[in-house]
Amino acid sequence: MSKPDSRLFPTSVTRRDILIGAASASALVLTVEAAAAAPEGFDQWRDAFRARARAKGVSDATYTRVMGRIEPDMSVFAKMKKQPEFHEQLWQYINRRVSDWRMEAGKVALQKYGALFSRIEKDFGVERGTLLALWGVETAFGDPLVQKNHMRPVFPSLAALAWREPRRRSYWETELINALRIVDKGWSTPDEMRGSWAGAMGHTQWMPEVWLNVGFDYDGDGRVSPFGSPADALGSSARYLVNRGKYRRNEHWGYEVRSSSGAGGKRSYTDWAASGVTRADGKSFPRPSDMAQLWTPVQGGPSFLLGQNFYAVKSYNPSMNYALAIVHLGDRILGDGPFIHPFPGSERALTLAEVQEMQTRLTKAGFDTGGTDGRVGNDTMKAVKDFQIKAGLSPADGYGGLKVLARLRQGT
Repeated sequence: MSKPDSRLFPTSVTRRDILIGAASASALVLTVEAAAAAPEGFDQWRDAFRARARAKGVSDATYTRVMGRIEPDMSVFAKMKKQPEFHEQLWQYINRRVSDWRMEAGKVALQKYGALFSRIEKDFGVERGTLLALWGVETAFGDPLVQKNHMRPVFPSLAALAWREPRRRSYWETELINALRIVDKGWSTPDEMRGSWAGAMGHTQWMPEVWLNVGFDYDGDGRVSPFGSPADALGSSARYLVNRGKYRRNEHWGYEVRSSSGAGGKRSYTDWAASGVTRADGKSFPRPSDMAQLWTPVQGGPSFLLGQNFYAVKSYNPSMNYALAIVHLGDRILGDGPFIHPFPGSERALTLAEVQEMQTRLTKAGFDTGGTDGRVGNDTMKAVKDFQIKAGLSPADGYGGLKVLARLRQGT
């Protein structure tokens, strides 16, 4: 294989360094307190902020275009205070993300964009299942319904946060300037830039600074964009996993194993096998000299040998649970089965038809799930939690599983 274009692998990609937090923008503000009153009105602040933007290279024309008549979206502060809290066990976390809907939608996405994933694998060596799973968990494979129902113009949100968010105002000021620079470069328009209330946008949920510093023009259309074609978003995410996460070509993330070993540390698969650690499916380790670490996330549950590519995914979002969900979803989309050893107290995941039935029954009972398409988001989880409380089901954890469905079938 010829050496990939050097532009694909710059040495200064630092998505995690510049983000100040996780890939999901909502994680940035979970502990933020309610907004305090600013010492000046919005109009006065906006006029004064022009100089800050100009100093960072934003033209006056762009500033006037974007900020001239903008009104701050003050609803962001209520959203900060009312982030839904659900206490999930790991098996529940995995079941929600590795759902029938995501597996089927992932296969459709792979069929549609197979050439793109083949190109990414050639250029970066990042296996398609990993990127499919990241894409599916972040934005349901760029589903337009997510954009329509859950995204909003980011400039009014960022302006409100930069003006009146008391604890991280400098962060939001920087992100507002970054968003203005994107418009100034001609990469996007204020109308196109819709995202979460905290400003994350596009297929893989880029904050403005990620867009500017990590994203690159993989589809060659002259601009960098997380919207529209997924090429820039997926190509940039793959490059990040290689540069920042040290993703290794042709190496699997790891394997579910059977283990009675109490050994720790990093060892080769050969050494792990010699100490009695075997793959749960009975197959051999295909690259025995690769290094891995043993991890049992829940006592009595499945164990895993984790290679470097698991930790590459973890560099994208610093949660072991998130990384496990991503790599497992990627395997499932590509045809692998569920974990062989169950988590203690776990239920099997609901099928797509069962999730839709649960949503339909909850809606008829007066609990709004935000739709009955088989996708479980915060609306469905809140509806489940409210139903659990009303029905006296404990714990009222928002998890829609077999027990909740059985109770719904009995009637409330």
